[in-house]
Amino acid sequence: MARRRWWSVLLAPIVLLPAGCGFELNLPDRRSSAPPPGAQAPPDPGHPPPEVRLGTAEDRPLPPESRPQAQLADWARPIAESTGVSATALQAYGYAALAVQASAPECGLTWTTLAGVGAVESRHGTLGGTELDGTGRPQEPIIGVPLDGSAEVRRVDDTDGAAYDGDPVFDRAVGPLQFIPETWERWAVDADLDGRADPHDIDDAALAAARYLCSQGEDMSDPEGFWETVLVYNQSNSYVQDVVDYADHYGGLSRPPQPGERD
Repeated sequence: MARRRWWSVLLAPIVLLPAGCGFELNLPDRRSSAPPPGAQAPPDPGHPPPEVRLGTAEDRPLPPESRPQAQLADWARPIAESTGVSATALQAYGYAALAVQASAPECGLTWTTLAGVGAVESRHGTLGGTELDGTGRPQEPIIGVPLDGSAEVRRVDDTDGAAYDGDPVFDRAVGPLQFIPETWERWAVDADLDGRADPHDIDDAALAAARYLCSQGEDMSDPEGFWETVLVYNQSNSYVQDVVDYADHYGGLSRPPQPGERD
Protein backbone atom coordinates (compact mmCIF):
# COMPACT_ATOMS: atom_id res chain seq x y z
CA MET A 1 0.00 0.00 0.00
CA ALA A 2 1.45 3.38 -1.01
CA ARG A 3 2.56 5.69 1.78
CA ARG A 4 0.44 8.79 2.32
CA ARG A 5 2.09 12.20 2.39
CA TRP A 6 2.53 14.22 5.56
CA TRP A 7 -0.22 16.69 4.72
CA SER A 8 -2.85 13.97 4.37
CA VAL A 9 -2.33 13.37 8.09
CA LEU A 10 -2.38 17.01 9.13
CA LEU A 11 -5.38 17.97 7.03
CA ALA A 12 -8.89 16.56 6.92
CA PRO A 13 -9.51 13.38 4.89
CA ILE A 14 -9.92 13.70 1.16
CA VAL A 15 -13.48 14.26 0.00
CA LEU A 16 -15.08 11.75 -2.31
CA LEU A 17 -15.92 14.40 -4.87
CA PRO A 18 -13.35 15.37 -7.50
CA ALA A 19 -11.40 18.50 -6.65
CA GLY A 20 -12.37 20.35 -9.77
CA CYS A 21 -14.40 20.25 -12.92
CA GLY A 22 -14.08 21.69 -16.36
CA PHE A 23 -17.04 23.80 -17.42
CA GLU A 24 -17.98 21.30 -20.11
CA LEU A 25 -17.52 18.27 -17.85
CA ASN A 26 -19.66 19.46 -14.93
CA LEU A 27 -18.58 16.75 -12.51
CA PRO A 28 -19.71 13.68 -14.48
CA ASP A 29 -19.96 10.61 -12.30
CA ARG A 30 -17.97 8.26 -14.54
CA ARG A 31 -15.45 6.30 -12.49
CA SER A 32 -12.69 4.20 -13.96
CA SER A 33 -9.58 2.80 -12.31
CA ALA A 34 -7.23 2.19 -15.22
CA PRO A 35 -6.20 3.92 -18.44
CA PRO A 36 -8.03 2.76 -21.55
CA PRO A 37 -6.07 0.79 -24.18
CA GLY A 38 -3.64 3.03 -26.06
CA ALA A 39 -3.75 5.86 -23.52
CA GLN A 40 -0.50 7.76 -23.08
CA ALA A 41 0.90 8.65 -19.67
CA PRO A 42 2.79 10.20 -18.10
CA PRO A 43 3.13 13.24 -20.37
CA ASP A 44 6.31 15.00 -21.42
CA PRO A 45 7.77 16.62 -18.26
CA GLY A 46 9.03 19.57 -20.29
CA HIS A 47 11.89 21.95 -19.59
CA PRO A 48 12.31 21.80 -15.80
CA PRO A 49 12.11 24.99 -13.75
CA PRO A 50 15.32 25.99 -11.96
CA GLU A 51 15.66 25.62 -8.22
CA VAL A 52 14.29 28.60 -6.28
CA ARG A 53 13.97 29.62 -2.67
CA LEU A 54 10.65 28.30 -1.41
CA GLY A 55 8.81 30.85 0.69
CA THR A 56 7.83 30.24 4.31
CA ALA A 57 5.19 31.60 6.63
CA GLU A 58 7.79 33.91 8.11
CA ASP A 59 7.93 35.77 4.78
CA ARG A 60 4.25 36.70 4.93
CA PRO A 61 2.79 39.09 3.86
CA LEU A 62 4.47 39.85 0.55
CA PRO A 63 3.33 42.35 -2.10
CA PRO A 64 2.38 40.90 -5.51
CA GLU A 65 5.67 41.94 -7.11
CA SER A 66 7.58 39.94 -4.48
CA ARG A 67 5.62 36.69 -4.77
CA PRO A 68 8.07 33.76 -4.72
CA GLN A 69 6.69 32.48 -8.02
CA ALA A 70 8.27 35.52 -9.73
CA GLN A 71 11.67 33.89 -9.27
CA LEU A 72 10.70 31.78 -12.29
CA ALA A 73 10.17 34.77 -14.59
CA ASP A 74 13.18 34.05 -16.79
CA TRP A 75 12.25 30.39 -17.07
CA ALA A 76 8.59 31.12 -17.84
CA ARG A 77 9.09 33.88 -20.40
CA PRO A 78 10.28 31.79 -23.39
CA ILE A 79 7.85 28.99 -22.55
CA ALA A 80 4.99 31.49 -22.56
CA GLU A 81 6.07 32.60 -26.02
CA SER A 82 6.23 29.05 -27.36
CA THR A 83 3.06 27.71 -25.73
CA GLY A 84 0.73 30.70 -25.49
CA VAL A 85 0.24 30.08 -21.77
CA SER A 86 0.72 33.23 -19.70
CA ALA A 87 3.99 33.62 -17.82
CA THR A 88 1.99 34.18 -14.62
CA ALA A 89 0.28 30.80 -14.95
CA LEU A 90 3.53 29.05 -15.83
CA GLN A 91 5.25 30.53 -12.79
CA ALA A 92 2.42 29.18 -10.61
CA TYR A 93 2.68 25.69 -12.10
CA GLY A 94 6.47 25.61 -11.97
CA TYR A 95 6.63 26.81 -8.37
CA ALA A 96 3.96 24.34 -7.25
CA ALA A 97 5.84 21.47 -8.87
CA LEU A 98 9.07 22.51 -7.19
CA ALA A 99 7.32 22.76 -3.82
CA VAL A 100 5.92 19.22 -3.91
CA GLN A 101 9.15 17.87 -5.36
CA ALA A 102 10.86 19.20 -2.24
CA SER A 103 8.33 17.77 0.22
CA ALA A 104 7.30 14.60 -1.63
CA PRO A 105 9.86 13.78 -4.34
CA GLU A 106 8.42 10.31 -4.79
CA CYS A 107 5.18 11.82 -6.14
CA GLY A 108 6.71 12.55 -9.55
CA LEU A 109 4.41 15.49 -10.32
CA THR A 110 5.61 17.83 -13.09
CA TRP A 111 4.64 21.37 -14.01
CA THR A 112 3.32 20.14 -17.35
CA THR A 113 0.69 18.01 -15.59
CA LEU A 114 -0.50 21.03 -13.61
CA ALA A 115 -0.58 23.00 -16.87
CA GLY A 116 -2.66 20.23 -18.43
CA VAL A 117 -5.17 20.44 -15.59
CA GLY A 118 -5.21 24.24 -15.82
CA ALA A 119 -5.84 24.07 -19.56
CA VAL A 120 -8.83 21.76 -19.20
CA GLU A 121 -10.31 23.51 -16.17
CA SER A 122 -10.14 27.16 -17.18
CA ARG A 123 -7.68 27.73 -20.01
CA HIS A 124 -5.20 28.87 -17.37
CA GLY A 125 -7.54 31.41 -15.84
CA THR A 126 -8.71 32.93 -19.13
CA LEU A 127 -12.04 31.16 -19.68
CA GLY A 128 -14.68 33.52 -21.00
CA GLY A 129 -12.10 36.01 -22.26
CA THR A 130 -10.79 37.11 -18.88
CA GLU A 131 -7.08 37.42 -18.05
CA LEU A 132 -4.94 36.98 -14.98
CA ASP A 133 -4.07 40.22 -13.23
CA GLY A 134 -0.84 41.12 -11.47
CA THR A 135 -1.84 39.13 -8.39
CA GLY A 136 -2.55 35.92 -10.32
CA ARG A 137 -6.32 36.27 -10.16
CA PRO A 138 -8.69 36.35 -13.16
CA GLN A 139 -10.00 39.84 -13.79
CA GLU A 140 -13.47 38.29 -13.76
CA PRO A 141 -14.02 35.37 -11.34
CA ILE A 142 -14.35 31.95 -12.97
CA ILE A 143 -17.29 30.21 -11.35
CA GLY A 144 -18.81 26.95 -12.55
CA VAL A 145 -22.41 25.79 -12.83
CA PRO A 146 -24.47 25.13 -9.69
CA LEU A 147 -23.95 21.58 -8.46
CA ASP A 148 -27.66 21.01 -8.13
CA GLY A 149 -28.00 17.35 -9.07
CA SER A 150 -29.30 17.99 -12.57
CA ALA A 151 -28.26 15.84 -15.53
CA GLU A 152 -24.63 14.64 -15.18
CA VAL A 153 -24.03 17.00 -12.24
CA ARG A 154 -23.61 15.86 -8.66
CA ARG A 155 -25.63 17.62 -6.00
CA VAL A 156 -23.52 19.55 -3.51
CA ASP A 157 -25.46 21.80 -1.17
CA ASP A 158 -23.80 25.05 -0.11
CA THR A 159 -20.82 24.57 2.22
CA ASP A 160 -19.16 27.99 2.14
CA GLY A 161 -22.02 30.39 2.82
CA ALA A 162 -21.47 31.75 -0.70
CA ALA A 163 -18.04 33.06 0.34
CA TYR A 164 -16.17 31.65 -2.65
CA ASP A 165 -18.84 31.04 -5.29
CA GLY A 166 -21.54 33.61 -4.48
CA ASP A 167 -24.21 30.88 -4.36
CA PRO A 168 -26.02 30.43 -1.00
CA VAL A 169 -27.92 27.33 -2.19
CA PHE A 170 -25.47 25.06 -4.03
CA ASP A 171 -21.72 24.85 -4.26
CA ARG A 172 -19.96 25.73 -7.52
CA ALA A 173 -16.40 25.05 -8.64
CA VAL A 174 -14.31 28.21 -8.48
CA GLY A 175 -11.07 29.67 -9.75
CA PRO A 176 -8.47 28.71 -12.34
CA LEU A 177 -8.20 25.15 -11.01
CA GLN A 178 -11.95 24.85 -10.33
CA PHE A 179 -12.00 23.82 -6.69
CA ILE A 180 -15.27 22.94 -4.99
CA PRO A 181 -15.44 25.12 -1.85
CA GLU A 182 -15.51 22.16 0.54
CA THR A 183 -12.43 20.66 -1.10
CA TRP A 184 -10.69 24.02 -1.09
CA GLU A 185 -11.19 24.35 2.64
CA ARG A 186 -9.27 21.09 3.10
CA TRP A 187 -6.37 21.92 0.77
CA ALA A 188 -6.19 25.72 0.93
CA VAL A 189 -2.69 27.19 0.92
CA ASP A 190 -1.25 30.70 0.70
CA ALA A 191 1.37 29.87 -1.94
CA ASP A 192 2.26 33.46 -2.88
CA LEU A 193 2.44 34.58 0.77
CA ASP A 194 0.14 37.56 0.32
CA GLY A 195 -1.62 36.79 3.58
CA ARG A 196 -4.61 34.78 2.38
CA ALA A 197 -5.37 31.45 0.73
CA ASP A 198 -7.62 32.16 -2.25
CA PRO A 199 -8.94 29.60 -4.79
CA HIS A 200 -9.29 32.43 -7.32
CA ASP A 201 -5.51 33.05 -7.11
CA ILE A 202 -3.68 30.76 -9.54
CA ASP A 203 -0.59 30.67 -7.31
CA ASP A 204 -2.58 29.33 -4.37
CA ALA A 205 -4.77 27.08 -6.51
CA ALA A 206 -1.83 25.47 -8.35
CA LEU A 207 -0.06 24.50 -5.12
CA ALA A 208 -3.30 23.27 -3.56
CA ALA A 209 -3.91 21.12 -6.64
CA ALA A 210 -0.37 19.77 -6.48
CA ARG A 211 -0.77 18.85 -2.82
CA TYR A 212 -4.14 17.25 -3.49
CA LEU A 213 -2.76 15.12 -6.32
CA CYS A 214 0.37 14.05 -4.45
CA SER A 215 -1.66 13.10 -1.37
CA GLN A 216 -2.92 10.05 -3.24
CA GLY A 217 0.36 8.24 -2.59
CA GLU A 218 0.99 7.22 -6.19
CA ASP A 219 4.11 7.65 -8.31
CA MET A 220 3.00 9.91 -11.16
CA SER A 221 6.06 9.01 -13.22
CA ASP A 222 4.48 5.57 -13.55
CA PRO A 223 1.74 5.34 -16.23
CA GLU A 224 -0.80 3.60 -14.02
CA GLY A 225 0.05 5.75 -11.02
CA PHE A 226 -0.36 8.87 -13.13
CA TRP A 227 -3.74 7.78 -14.43
CA GLU A 228 -5.13 6.80 -11.05
CA THR A 229 -3.96 10.07 -9.52
CA VAL A 230 -5.46 12.42 -12.09
CA LEU A 231 -8.74 10.50 -11.91
CA VAL A 232 -9.22 11.84 -8.38
CA TYR A 233 -9.48 15.34 -9.88
CA ASN A 234 -12.22 14.30 -12.26
CA GLN A 235 -13.40 10.72 -12.53
CA SER A 236 -13.43 10.50 -16.31
CA ASN A 237 -10.96 8.76 -18.61
CA SER A 238 -11.60 11.37 -21.31
CA TYR A 239 -10.72 14.09 -18.80
CA VAL A 240 -7.41 12.45 -17.93
CA GLN A 241 -6.58 11.98 -21.60
CA ASP A 242 -7.25 15.67 -22.24
CA VAL A 243 -4.87 16.54 -19.40
CA VAL A 244 -2.23 14.24 -20.87
CA ASP A 245 -2.64 15.72 -24.35
CA TYR A 246 -2.29 19.32 -23.18
CA ALA A 247 0.59 18.51 -20.83
CA ASP A 248 2.45 16.58 -23.53
CA HIS A 249 1.95 19.45 -25.96
CA TYR A 250 3.31 22.04 -23.54
CA GLY A 251 6.22 19.82 -22.57
CA GLY A 252 7.30 19.39 -26.16
CA LEU A 253 7.14 23.11 -26.86
CA SER A 254 8.94 24.16 -23.71
CA ARG A 255 12.48 23.04 -24.41
CA PRO A 256 15.03 25.55 -25.73
CA PRO A 257 16.23 24.83 -29.29
CA GLN A 258 19.30 22.62 -29.36
CA PRO A 259 22.44 23.68 -31.23
CA GLY A 260 21.95 23.11 -34.92
CA GLU A 261 18.15 22.92 -34.67
CA ARG A 262 16.20 25.09 -37.07
CA ASP A 263 13.17 27.09 -35.98
